[in-house]
Amino acid sequence: MAQDVHGTVAEGFEGVREVFAAFLAEETYAPGAQLAAYVHGRRVVDLWAGEGVEGSSLTTLFSISKGAAHLVVALLVQDGVLDLDRTVASYWPEFAAEGKDRLTLRELLEHKAGVVGVDGGFTAGELADDRLIAARVAGQKPLWEPGTAYGYHGWVVGALTGEVVRRVTGRSIQELYEERVRAPHGLDFHLGLPEELEPRWREVQPLVPTPEQAEALAARAAEPDSIRGVAFNQNAPEPVDMVAFANTRSVRALGATSSGGVGNARGVAGMYAATISTLDGRPPLLTPDTVAAFSGLRTPGTDLVTGQTDHFGLGFEYLAGRYPFLGPDAFGHSGATGSLGFADPASGVAYAYTRRRFAFPSGEGASPENGRLAHSVLRAAATV
Repeated sequence: MAQDVHGTVAEGFEGVREVFAAFLAEETYAPGAQLAAYVHGRRVVDLWAGEGVEGSSLTTLFSISKGAAHLVVALLVQDGVLDLDRTVASYWPEFAAEGKDRLTLRELLEHKAGVVGVDGGFTAGELADDRLIAARVAGQKPLWEPGTAYGYHGWVVGALTGEVVRRVTGRSIQELYEERVRAPHGLDFHLGLPEELEPRWREVQPLVPTPEQAEALAARAAEPDSIRGVAFNQNAPEPVDMVAFANTRSVRALGATSSGGVGNARGVAGMYAATISTLDGRPPLLTPDTVAAFSGLRTPGTDLVTGQTDHFGLGFEYLAGRYPFLGPDAFGHSGATGSLGFADPASGVAYAYTRRRFAFPSGEGASPENGRLAHSVLRAAATV
């Protein structure tokens, strides 16, 4: 379906606009998409399309929130406040229950805790609140021996690392992100959306599957008490409707660090640009040593929840295996609608793509068009 593309690109990035427009023309239902990119701290792509969508529009970005949360963790490790090789229980004694006493912070960030959910599942209200998630998971028996395997802790990992941060600093990840990252750079990516910004927020829209896609989704449905079922909260009496969850004001207000962040492509790309580049006259947030510690492949093998292979660095997703045009230390995170944000230190590129409408899940987190879009940005960056 032909859609008008709005926004600007820097000289040399005209091809990115063409790729964006070509993808949109192939879509039957408008995704409500935004695309932004920086190169060495300079914004070179700022595009958007879809009814009601502008460059400044905000929407719920699900797991892209994990990138913001774990940027805070990386800063605290860089400061010497957190030690990756100390046990989680040494910071948070209640977490030691049910054989979790030897799990390190490093292993938690690698999704190796084995507590992907809780017996009986969570309510939607619990999933919106990091403190409630952490309190329930602390006493949970793991589904595998902690540290011996990994599986995506999709609903809970931000709350667990956040409780470690709270125990050490007395402050939430949301507060530290606001103070150290978002406010200094004026980023339109929030862990806790202020009410006065609600007029710019746009609802998340559901997937409209083809008959074949609907059949495939039904075939993929997990048994509620399987590892995958528990991880995606299918064991709850009322499994969470992802669209309704994202469109609930309390979710946006609390900014759960695994799922509740709200922003736009400008904000996400700006955050990743700030991690590796001078931005707004400020030095990069992360040193090269910290980037090296948190990026790269840390989890070879198969994810017990998603079935993906070679999935994680520390807290961030390992992206070079999925997108071979990226450097080996590229780091970022996808979101449930198919969105993606990342930094690629090798090229100096920071990238973000957001979409309001759920894409058909590809099994790799981000929707397939990200490969085309990101490659076009990297290709242009290499020639200017």
